[in-house]
Amino acid sequence: MEIQRNPTRSVSIGTVTIGAQHPIAVQSMTATRTRDVDATVRQVEQLSAAGADIIRIAVDSRADAEALAEIRRRTSANLAVDLQENYRLAESVAPHVDKIRYNPGHLYHHEREKPWQDKVRYLVDVACRFDCALRVGVNCGSVDPAKREKFAADDALTPMLESACDHCDLLEELGFTRYCVSLKDSDPAKVVDVNRRFAAARPDVPLHLGVTEAGLPPDGIVKTRVALEQLIGRGIGDTIRVSLTVPNDQKQLELEVGRQILADIQAGRMLNAVPQAARPLNIIACPSCSRVENEAFVELAQRVKTITQYAKDHAITIAVMGCRVNGPGETDDADLGLWCGPHTVNLKRGSHTLGSWSYEEILGQLRIELDRLIADRQTR
Repeated sequence: MEIQRNPTRSVSIGTVTIGAQHPIAVQSMTATRTRDVDATVRQVEQLSAAGADIIRIAVDSRADAEALAEIRRRTSANLAVDLQENYRLAESVAPHVDKIRYNPGHLYHHEREKPWQDKVRYLVDVACRFDCALRVGVNCGSVDPAKREKFAADDALTPMLESACDHCDLLEELGFTRYCVSLKDSDPAKVVDVNRRFAAARPDVPLHLGVTEAGLPPDGIVKTRVALEQLIGRGIGDTIRVSLTVPNDQKQLELEVGRQILADIQAGRMLNAVPQAARPLNIIACPSCSRVENEAFVELAQRVKTITQYAKDHAITIAVMGCRVNGPGETDDADLGLWCGPHTVNLKRGSHTLGSWSYEEILGQLRIELDRLIADRQTR
């Protein structure tokens, strides 16, 4: 199947170059604790052997940054670093990676009095000094509040789109073009919509595609396939990540699935499975990563899927998030949300926090709240 890809510019990331004339790169992310150098290096090598073109590692502290330096010494893989709130860590990690991913919606967390534009100038200066690419990573659950306030509460995509375009404009004003953009949501239809809109506005900018918090296989695979088929089939997308909730020793599945989806699209074997992805009961879960503070999170997500099947005909979204960094904000749009700490799990109904329970107690409490939610809807 011949696909005419968008004429995006070339962006080098270590030994890989993304852009329209280059093969679509497949990425994954480590799930080990970054400070555990031995375990992280093992996983980097595992993912590299499974075909990862780029491997992302989360860095949230100085200790993580110090560990990253040793990880870099032990591997030649193309490494990207994921910065969340603490953008100031960029200078510590840049010498050891090929790309820095920052989230525009998280730049306001530190030094709130400083304009976001100044923070981006700092990131560009770091990237130039240490020969790094940048990714502007816009996520549905962590959009800059200033952007959200400009638009209607039911318009989730325009704030994401405007944020991405504003950052592109500033990067290019600064003379920096070695960057790509990602716009991710847990809903495949929204992923398709926002990326099509961005690609129409900025066909020159390489796009990293993925469905964030796609969740457990096989549903997470179907959701991702639905989005990627519709975008890549239209020539949109230069690099991909399949974000699955799987145990650490199964992270290579993200790469296997990603490669298979690309091969199927190229061969014209389209799933066309939008109705399958729109089942009434929607369980979303973030991919396991190094921010997860209790590896029981993955098993919990699996058990949530199992015990809630009695509600499969109800249009309810349940989100299971693995950490305190993204969990509180990215469960707000779910009907019921769980975000996991080291010893307890926090339960929310919409944006309202109901309390926290142990990993053993939470499933019973979830079922109580799910039953209440179903009963409330049936009495309306």
